[in-house]
Amino acid sequence: MSVQTANRATPAPASGLSSRSAFAGVEAALTFITPSDTKPVFQSSAFTGGAPRVFFETEHHTVPIRDMRPIAGSLSLDREGFELLRHETTVQDLYDDAAIEGPYYREIEAMLRNALGASKVVIFDATRRSDNGPGAANPDGARGPAARVHVDYTEKSGPQRVKDLLGEDEAERLAQNGARIIQINVWRPIRGPVERSPLALADASSVPSEDLVATDQVFPNRVGEIYHLAHNPEHRWYYAPWMTADEVLLIKGWDSLNDGRARFTPHGAFNQPDTPATAAPRESIEVRTLVIIEN
Repeated sequence: MSVQTANRATPAPASGLSSRSAFAGVEAALTFITPSDTKPVFQSSAFTGGAPRVFFETEHHTVPIRDMRPIAGSLSLDREGFELLRHETTVQDLYDDAAIEGPYYREIEAMLRNALGASKVVIFDATRRSDNGPGAANPDGARGPAARVHVDYTEKSGPQRVKDLLGEDEAERLAQNGARIIQINVWRPIRGPVERSPLALADASSVPSEDLVATDQVFPNRVGEIYHLAHNPEHRWYYAPWMTADEVLLIKGWDSLNDGRARFTPHGAFNQPDTPATAAPRESIEVRTLVIIEN
């Protein structure tokens, strides 16, 4: 599955903030889970009221992270599990909750409908993040970048999320009718270009299923499940240097089809080497969606 070529992002202009090329790949440390014999668990920010509380070990590995811009025109949600698009928004203030839940959600819905041929798009969450101080403001608390490499949903929690959002009867109807349901995150810089804490994404086709570690995520009223990622030197990593506020990343978190195409796309923030001390904080917003495609 690939969106229309006309919406593809183009290479960003070189920034004067660093002497290195804006198009060069980097080597940087990512944060992986350390596999163990017991199922890992962590308490979410919604549960703690602050930073997540983690009850497992992590480890850092330096990996090559390629610039995706030269191949942006060929990236596919069904192969790599992510795409980089140019998509402008009319919303002037992405910290305005009413604007997010109104015109911004409508823009995202229209974009996904048109790009993916969706019969319905369900938007169920938006999260702002910043690496400045306590993090970016959200109705349920401040959020910083998610540094641990993870996938938002799993083989178990993806279908459960569909039932939670659509109801048991509608989920069953869609399944019986052969509908495809894809969980997609739409990630955008609030201000650009992104000068620090960019997002690294693994090519999903390079990630064996055994490297995905199911992890319980504790919320105030339920226990969800995500994947963390165990390190494997065979993983292929990408990022989009100097992303602007007129660009978005589409990130596949789960796909109801299990036929060899990408289903789970690991991602996480990283510290870019040689980032200037004067670099502006990273501010971003991610919108979580279910894209429903009925024949």
